[in-house]
Amino acid sequence: MAPASSKDSHRGVKVFLEFFAVFITFAVSKQLMMKTIAIIVAGGSGTRFGAQLPKQFLQLGGMPVLMRTIRTFGENGDSSFDVIVTLPQGQMELWSQLCAKYCFDVPHRVVAGGETRWHSVKNALDSVGDTADVDVIAVHDGVRPLATANLIHRVLEAARRDGAAIPVVPLNDSVRQIVGNDSHALYRSSLRAVQTPQAFDARLLQDAYGQPFDPTFTDDASVVERYGHSVTLVEGDPQNLKITRPMDLALAEYLLNPDA
Repeated sequence: MAPASSKDSHRGVKVFLEFFAVFITFAVSKQLMMKTIAIIVAGGSGTRFGAQLPKQFLQLGGMPVLMRTIRTFGENGDSSFDVIVTLPQGQMELWSQLCAKYCFDVPHRVVAGGETRWHSVKNALDSVGDTADVDVIAVHDGVRPLATANLIHRVLEAARRDGAAIPVVPLNDSVRQIVGNDSHALYRSSLRAVQTPQAFDARLLQDAYGQPFDPTFTDDASVVERYGHSVTLVEGDPQNLKITRPMDLALAEYLLNPDA
């Protein structure tokens, strides 16, 4: 049999390159068509904070905390987020009034929260329905208004690669575990504090939330781990604080405007 000619070889290479180019174009186009959803959970009552208003509605940098949190995702240049906010049913009217007062127009929709954080996230996921056009779902605390675009990007990329990712930071203080009337020290260097956003493959998160509620679920990562999927740890940001006390709000004001 005669060997293939140089012309035939070039033709074969050309066909392969054309096929590869079409494949890459299709893959990139599909990725661009996929949505990323951010579920922002806001269910605080303000009781522990000692304020008349729930802490997500308190002023931070000239607007309610929750608005600043939504802006972090709604105006993020890294991804086009569909933003879902969960609020207690009794706070929805107040939220509508605040949006009108502050002319807040960052696109988002509001879903009624539930008895616990788990139930609130489940309600938001149920409202999504089919996730065929969703790649990743991020879940974020409504009172973490200082998450940066860089942090969000790193968590999303890890979730796209591994299916589940959460940001964590080292502990500064020594910690002890209380057992009955006794306690013992824990090895601090082996512990991490968990932050949000926590991000997951959309189908994985929906399937994980198909499990029955368990009061030992502490966050979305614990739900996904119970379902049998490991979680990747991503370096968090110490400034991505959760506002739970008046001093947290004061610190957040300083971080927003340190020269004031």
